[in-house]
Amino acid sequence: MTTHSDTEALLQLLARMAGHRVLVLGDVYLDHWIFGRPNRISREAPVMVLDEERREDLLGGGAAPALALRALGCDVAFAGVVGDDAAGDTVRELLRSHAIDPAGVITDPSRQTTVKTRLVAEGFLRYPQQIVRLDRQTRAPVDRDIEAQLALRFQHAYAAVLVSDYRSGVVTSGVVAAARAAANRSGALLTVDSQGELAKFQGFDLVKCNQAEAEAVLGAPLDAAPAREHALTTLRRELDCAALVVTRGADGAALVTRTAYCEVPAANRSEVFDVTGAGDTV
Repeated sequence: MTTHSDTEALLQLLARMAGHRVLVLGDVYLDHWIFGRPNRISREAPVMVLDEERREDLLGGGAAPALALRALGCDVAFAGVVGDDAAGDTVRELLRSHAIDPAGVITDPSRQTTVKTRLVAEGFLRYPQQIVRLDRQTRAPVDRDIEAQLALRFQHAYAAVLVSDYRSGVVTSGVVAAARAAANRSGALLTVDSQGELAKFQGFDLVKCNQAEAEAVLGAPLDAAPAREHALTTLRRELDCAALVVTRGADGAALVTRTAYCEVPAANRSEVFDVTGAGDTV
């Protein structure tokens, strides 16, 4: 059970993050939202017709934790890949507007900027309802030249490096090796939010994934508490990381370190209408 002193200690830790220079490297997305008000059912098909009211562009993918770090007062630089297109220009503009250094964003003419378009109905229920999402992206790994350019981003001094792997081709084995080598030289905290391929991040200070991703790696469910502790403790040892965090949705999260295992329950559980960004926040 969380006490008042626990909360105060956490707030003090968060306050101490301000001023630290952090590099976030990963797959960057442009989230394009189209909002409309329901009008009627289409005569052409059994679908809702919306009257468009507004559009909004937001940063997504690896840029989401960069925004969170900036909100905590960190000096944030971002490294990633966009295409030679209008969406890529918008990504850079949005990073600048949030005082995040976009100098590490590389333009690759052979790729297109990842855009996730969401169509949202609002005004008729308590919460806006996402109807459909259309993704435009390239998942192929970046080529060697782009990989080399990304590796150069680790030459600057950072207190921490956060790798955000959405498995869209930016976080290659070569990029990971460069991050690991740079952290070993500088002593920077090296962390990753991974959607799989956990073995690639062996030796990182902190590895984070969700339960389904951990189960895919382990090849076994993590439903039973005793088996879960044993399996995740073994996984942390195999990854040789200082800490492993596994989010478990409404059941909270599990934390494994070299000396301890604990499970943190979800706080203030309530009805959730959109989980977008939950993993990035963790």
